[in-house]
Amino acid sequence: MERLQQILDFLKETPQDPFLHYALTMEYVKLKQDDKALEGFEKLLRDFPDYIGTYYHFGKFLENSGNPARAADIYREGILIARAQRKMHPLSELQGALRLLENPDEDDDY
Repeated sequence: MERLQQILDFLKETPQDPFLHYALTMEYVKLKQDDKALEGFEKLLRDFPDYIGTYYHFGKFLENSGNPARAADIYREGILIARAQRKMHPLSELQGALRLLENPDEDDDY
């Protein structure tokens, strides 16, 4: 909880820092505060749609929450943004996550 409070304090100083919102959201995931985590992910997409780190972790959160259709949509959105930003590593991770979600029996380690 100390880390959570530190992030909240930092956010008071720099409320427009997308990384701090991401860190806060991931802390809620870690603490299994799913309602706050979902709210955080939604805020990140709404207020900082270009923050590419959101898409992979939000997709995984949705998969783990039993919402694979929405997870696939989030991965697809992230793929478009990663392509536009020419960020190849996140692009590859998002494509792999989507492929695994859509084809769970496919062996990803050729």
